[in-house]
Amino acid sequence: MKPQINVITLAANDPEKLIACHRDGLGLPTKGIVGAEFEGSAIHAAGAVGFFELSGSLMLALYPRRERASV
Repeated sequence: MKPQINVITLAANDPEKLIACHRDGLGLPTKGIVGAEFEGSAIHAAGAVGFFELSGSLMLALYPRRERASV
């Protein structure tokens, strides 16, 4: 099997601003924040994330930094 990167994940203090920058500044299509209805806990991250489809099967995922911090 050939190794392949399919998802690049970034954490941001203000994911809404970062999503707007990628959407409005770079012109990348997105549905914005999805999964915000899922609440997080001390051991499970919440669902809020923004996705961008890049070339081929590559995806960019933007999470709130507090959801990506190690516990």
